[in-house]
Amino acid sequence: MRQCRARTLAPRLTPAEPDRLLCGLSNVKPPNAGGGEHAGMTRAWHAQTIDETLAALSVHPATGLTADEVRRRRGQHGPNALPEAPARPWWRTLAGQFASPLIVILFVAAGLAVMLGHVGDAGVILAVVIVNAVIGTMQEGRAEKSMGALRRLAELHARVRRGGIEQELPARDLVPGDILLLAAGDAVGADARLLEVAQLQTAEAALTGESVPVVKAVAAQPEATGLADRHGMVYAGTQVTAGRAVAVVVSTGGHTEVGQIAGLTTSAQEPPTPLELRIAQFGRWLVGAALVLFAVVMALGLWRGLPLTDVLMVAISQMVSMVPEGLPVAMTIALAVGMQRMAARGAIIRRLSAVETLGSTTVICSDKTGTLTRNQMTAVALWLPAVDGRGREVRIDGIGYAPLGALDGVAADDPALVALLRAAALCNDAELLPPDVDRADWTVLGDPTEAALRVLAVKAGLDLTALSAEAPREAELPFDADSKLMATRHRLADAPRRVWLKGAPEAVLRLTRAHDELAIGRAAQTAAEAMAQRALRVLAVAEVDDDELDPAAGFDALAGRARLLGLVGQIDPPRDEVRAAVAECHAAGMRVVMVTGDHKLTGLAIARQLGIARDDDMALDGAELERLGEAELRQALPRVAVFARVQPAQKLRIVEALQAGSEVVAMTGDGVNDAPALARADVGVAMGITGTEVAKSAAKIVITDDDFRTIVGAVEQGRVVYANLKKVILYLFATSLDEVAILLLALLGGYPLPLAAVQILWINIVTEGTLTVNLVMEPADGREMQRPPVPRDDRLLDRTMLGRVALMAATSTLVCFAWFVWRLQADASVDAVRTEVFTMLAMCQWFNVLNCRSATQSVFRQGLARNPWLLGGLLLSMLLQVAVLYLPFMQQLFYTVPLAGDVLLPMLALASAVLWVEELRKWRARVRLAQHRRAA
Repeated sequence: MRQCRARTLAPRLTPAEPDRLLCGLSNVKPPNAGGGEHAGMTRAWHAQTIDETLAALSVHPATGLTADEVRRRRGQHGPNALPEAPARPWWRTLAGQFASPLIVILFVAAGLAVMLGHVGDAGVILAVVIVNAVIGTMQEGRAEKSMGALRRLAELHARVRRGGIEQELPARDLVPGDILLLAAGDAVGADARLLEVAQLQTAEAALTGESVPVVKAVAAQPEATGLADRHGMVYAGTQVTAGRAVAVVVSTGGHTEVGQIAGLTTSAQEPPTPLELRIAQFGRWLVGAALVLFAVVMALGLWRGLPLTDVLMVAISQMVSMVPEGLPVAMTIALAVGMQRMAARGAIIRRLSAVETLGSTTVICSDKTGTLTRNQMTAVALWLPAVDGRGREVRIDGIGYAPLGALDGVAADDPALVALLRAAALCNDAELLPPDVDRADWTVLGDPTEAALRVLAVKAGLDLTALSAEAPREAELPFDADSKLMATRHRLADAPRRVWLKGAPEAVLRLTRAHDELAIGRAAQTAAEAMAQRALRVLAVAEVDDDELDPAAGFDALAGRARLLGLVGQIDPPRDEVRAAVAECHAAGMRVVMVTGDHKLTGLAIARQLGIARDDDMALDGAELERLGEAELRQALPRVAVFARVQPAQKLRIVEALQAGSEVVAMTGDGVNDAPALARADVGVAMGITGTEVAKSAAKIVITDDDFRTIVGAVEQGRVVYANLKKVILYLFATSLDEVAILLLALLGGYPLPLAAVQILWINIVTEGTLTVNLVMEPADGREMQRPPVPRDDRLLDRTMLGRVALMAATSTLVCFAWFVWRLQADASVDAVRTEVFTMLAMCQWFNVLNCRSATQSVFRQGLARNPWLLGGLLLSMLLQVAVLYLPFMQQLFYTVPLAGDVLLPMLALASAVLWVEELRKWRARVRLAQHRRAA
């Protein structure tokens, strides 16, 4: 739990005056002094005054609830969680396993077997169905538990004041009476009555349908006021888009406004992903093909004059063999395993569709700060204006948040230096936290850029606590992404009120006094560009004497009256490991584009250090982007490596322009205004550390460490998931077609049926079932990021895979059917020959599953130990095959006879032909690939 000293909106509370509040409270009872009215939380809180609300909840805003009171109220009201659909009971999941057309076919087959006197066959069919259903139920349950655990990792957090200490905790731990601290980017975790506001605006479209942010206030309103007009309230499920506030929680969980309507949506489920829809359509096509096969087998069998019962059972079994019943389960497990692996590497998947889309990503638009860099902003240079207009630069020692280092070339009491650093430290919302029992190093709470200014002030010898006491904040204009400015007004003891402001140099210089600051402005612009060329992020600081901050007029009211105090150059060092990750992206056929709020020279310098920008690449800033038409932008995109100083709406335009060029775009973001671009991108990636709750809600993926390498790792895992699914498809088809081909050849050649119906079912459900799911557990082969992205319209069975299916199926058909004919001509019994063909087909499947692990790499170079799940599946399949051959009761059920060792060995040698043929194909593929690389 993160803690810091208690902090409120301006004017800030001091230890000497805990009862003085901005809103003028006078009759607030101390915590636990009154009974409080908590049960139900049904009163019209928007109609209550602040005093009445706090008295009813028995809480003081300066201290919040005590730990004991929190426990009591949590016991009374329960967790702050919306009503959820009850967990699906296991018996419903089990019943769902019987809903597919395949299972219906098997039940029909069992019924026909009973009617035709084949009670044993019927028992086998039903046993196989039940075992398959139990396995499917267990696998679905495990997958659901895994995805539930991942959802909990991405839950909302809230900042509260408890016992006088500011804390960050999961929103589900909020209770009525908690003092909630809100800032731009926060998602509101519970319904709350506002106590203090500073330019607060909230997005309430999800609750009220209001399309624009709502300006909030603290005044009570009539009880009949509609939900959308209750400006003194904030509600769970909404987001803070601007400003800050202090509020007291009045309703949690099911008692919130959104909780009361949540029951209408508890049954809503995430829609199927495109891949799921394609596989479902593919399955329907196969069912149609299976029905055609059924008719063909029936016609050929009756034409041959075979017994109707035998032909009917075999036809049904062959129809079942055509339907890849293991594919849906394998897909579910593959996606769940992919999500777990990504979570282990710091990427929390919030939308299932992101898993498959990651493998198709062609462009990653990444923020710079904290993702490509360390997110430890450090002031390394500052520039002070001079009367002659030239100014002077000061170098600053020390890296990181520890306030250790010196300022070279300037006295600590230099008036210009003190004026600059005092303004930078006070027009600031960050906190510098010293080491204590909970943290070994200096850390910060708030924006790293602002934190670096506080560290700089301490390095220069300023006392931050004394500064805040000497110049308390009275009002503020919070940082605005569009204007790139922030301003605060302070009361001074020996001077009129003063406004300090900071922001992008070009934004601050527009507000400076033109008649006496022209030369200084030119020098400052030159100094800012020189700093930016050294990859420094530059902030300008200015002041305005005796002025008011008018929220309605905004920063424009300060135009022409600001006096420049200086520039501060900061650096956020690039992460050492990012350059290798960028190179990996390039090798994988992906572009990396930097999208930053910094100056374009700064962004381009960092991009070149990391290998993102080549010598002939260019950078565009927001103003240049605005002047480009859509056609010009699309033409320029291939050469643009950096977008700098872009506004949120421009991020959305960048995404749409890339998508119009057939790119699959992953976009990172952390702010409130990044949400539209995150939602529009094919894969929106929110930052887990610096990201706002709004950004996380809009994104499909949240990375917990804000590290670019984590995004690249997620792309790699997305490719692994898709590749494993294609391996399963390849395996299922290669092992189904050989059964069909052997049966058709026997019917056309006038031979007895080569397999009994129950033997076909065993191969398709038991032998395949023990291997299919384990094949999707294949780890990365190390070459995923050496291949191009997966095309969005990639076929489930492409030309290469169809060729491999034909080769493997033809080989296993040839060896099995040749054995079948040879053994019949050798006067072996039909039961023995069927048992041998049955076993040889199982052996072919064992070799085929090894073939399907890679399209080019030899089986002998992969090693079974890389996938212990597959090794276990192979051993289980072999043991089950031994059981069906040598256990008497299973011999009766499956019409098998024991096979001698001198028969099994040549059978195994022949079945291995499918392995050697595929090894030869892989060798030829490797040779062609090497020749292609040499030619390139």
